[in-house]
Amino acid sequence: MRVIDASGAIYGRLSAYVAKRLLEGEEITIINASKAVITGNRSFVIGKFKERLDIGSVRKGPYYPKTPENILRRSIGDMLPKKITKGKEALSRCRVYRNVPSDIEKDKIEKIADVLTDKVSGIITLEDLSKELGGY
Repeated sequence: MRVIDASGAIYGRLSAYVAKRLLEGEEITIINASKAVITGNRSFVIGKFKERLDIGSVRKGPYYPKTPENILRRSIGDMLPKKITKGKEALSRCRVYRNVPSDIEKDKIEKIADVLTDKVSGIITLEDLSKELGGY
């Protein structure tokens, strides 16, 4: 089982990386999902996610998550072929946590260098986005 720290990781790149590893059969746990970042204009990103919440109806969906861990998990799931068994099983091997759970603190935690952000401006964390959506 791999434990990946999402602090400072770019949301889309991390999702793609994890989805690929899940399809290869790995079990992955992501911690600090609230500290993952989305690059781009802050108001544009928030507006895009709020538009998604307005789609559909309360009874029929689609249902978009508002919490950081569920936003990240959904983006990973959207990159998997969920209509076939292989994709469903892959998503079941993924665990996402907002912070660091006490039982994982002793495990080896790794950061993926390819997905870390090097931008200093034009980013929003999933925690801030979640607060704007009303899910925190």
